[in-house]
Amino acid sequence: PGSQIDVRPVRDFDAYLDKRMEFKIVKLNPANENIVVSHKALIEKELESQRKKILSTMEPGQVLEGTVKNITDFGVFIDLGGVDGLLHITDLSWGRVSHPSELVGLDQKLNIVVLDYDKERQRISLGLKQLQPHPWENIGERYAEGSVVDGKVVSITDYGAFVELEKGIEGLVHISEMSWTEHVRHPSQMVALGQIVTVKILNIDHDGKKISLGMKQLQPDPWHGIAERYPADRVLHGRVRNITNFGVFVEIEPGIDGLVHISDLSWTKRVRHPSEVVKKGQELDVQILNVDEKERRISLGHKQVKENPWQQFATVFAEGTDVEGTVVRQEDKGITVELPMEVEAFVPQNELKNGQETYRTGELLALRVIRFDASNKEIVLSELVKQRVEERSKRDEERSKRDEEQREKRAVRDREQSEIRQYQEKATSGPTTFGELSGLAALRAQMEADEAKATQKAASDLSGQPGVGNRSETPQADEPQGSQRREEAGPQPGAAASQAALKGVGEAEPTGLAAQAAAADEDATPATGAGEKPIATLETQTSVPEIEAFIHPEGVEGAAVTKDDVIASAEEKGDDAAEKDEA
Repeated sequence: PGSQIDVRPVRDFDAYLDKRMEFKIVKLNPANENIVVSHKALIEKELESQRKKILSTMEPGQVLEGTVKNITDFGVFIDLGGVDGLLHITDLSWGRVSHPSELVGLDQKLNIVVLDYDKERQRISLGLKQLQPHPWENIGERYAEGSVVDGKVVSITDYGAFVELEKGIEGLVHISEMSWTEHVRHPSQMVALGQIVTVKILNIDHDGKKISLGMKQLQPDPWHGIAERYPADRVLHGRVRNITNFGVFVEIEPGIDGLVHISDLSWTKRVRHPSEVVKKGQELDVQILNVDEKERRISLGHKQVKENPWQQFATVFAEGTDVEGTVVRQEDKGITVELPMEVEAFVPQNELKNGQETYRTGELLALRVIRFDASNKEIVLSELVKQRVEERSKRDEERSKRDEEQREKRAVRDREQSEIRQYQEKATSGPTTFGELSGLAALRAQMEADEAKATQKAASDLSGQPGVGNRSETPQADEPQGSQRREEAGPQPGAAASQAALKGVGEAEPTGLAAQAAAADEDATPATGAGEKPIATLETQTSVPEIEAFIHPEGVEGAAVTKDDVIASAEEKGDDAAEKDEA
């Protein structure tokens, strides 16, 4: 069998044709007439003593000669003369090796160094690059910072490309160092594996054995002198290159981007995400706010291109102003509405008439401004405060009306009380005549004249008419009714004054027939209770003109009443026609 020819793998069996060799019979099968022989068994027996000798003297750092016995992806197996050792791919060269076959071939003789020997497991680790000088020795003599060199791209990662300057010397070109102007997302946009590129040495780390390389440094730096090219407050026209949660990157020239922060996008809108205002690739007018050449940062503003409208809003949307707003979106604790002049405002949940979820986008609401803060760009509205103010105004109006009515009533009451006091003061100062009550001064004079004439006439008639004074004993048929009504009416203020007016005016007492008639009238008048004022009557049989007087049932002192007032009062009380006439 091929495995029994040699201790090493046999790749060309034709090389053994016609070659005379010694073999050892290892198997005999008479039934099949088959004999298995081995040359390897003889070699191993010879190598056993040699192997023991090699292993007994083997130690790390020992340099041996070996033959490449087998090549794999991870390394090379070396025959050391009866003993195999592994030369790992990382120990083949100081440089980057993709596959061991790039450096060695089968049956190739190599000088290798023993790196490690595991006696228990009888494993030997070998190295080839350790016999060569380290490339980082005296690297400063070959490479200096700022020098330009050529190299081969041997590896590409997401963060950059590794360039081999020589075997064992590699440098990294970071993705940020590949271009001033192009926005490189992956190094493969700029370089390819195996490509020869020209780079500039930026930094050499001798301790970490790292070299930083750059490609964009071979081109002029567009950031140099940028503060002079773009002074503050200059207005530019750029293109939106990228949108993030915190703002928008705008390209003002190839490779130069500036940031428009989310707070600088709009004067009037409450921007939650920049995509609500701008789109990627959109052309946008911006203003230079600040340029930091050292940090390579430019701050831009979009809303600054237009005039700040909040000074005007302070007048248009002053606190207490009624406005109409269109629902834009739902918030956590209220809703956002858009007012005229494209400004957004907030309505808290507790200032809404209905539940927050009942409001729909595009719905028009009648609102009132309850807070305006120009410094914080904030307008707070209410849907309820307008209703509350209207209800309060209505209540105040009703209260004012009631107060006015009460004032009028008090004024009338005070006026009536004043008149009563005036009348009482006059009543206590002396007898009050009917003329003073009614204001009929002319009638008073006429009554005095008529009474004088009647006295003279009665004196002449009494001589032939006896029994005149019996009226008190035989009153007329209608007197009890009138007396009864007078008793029901009760004492009335001013009755004594009215009776005094009927008896005459002044201090002179009536004489003759007038005196007898007055006495008879007093006898016919029913007596009143103690402390009551009698009701005046106007019953005489003299020629004195009939005069009707009335004391109001409510007993208002000093009130002069006409006949029409008496009839009206009787109608209110439901008196019949006879009682009206009687009154």
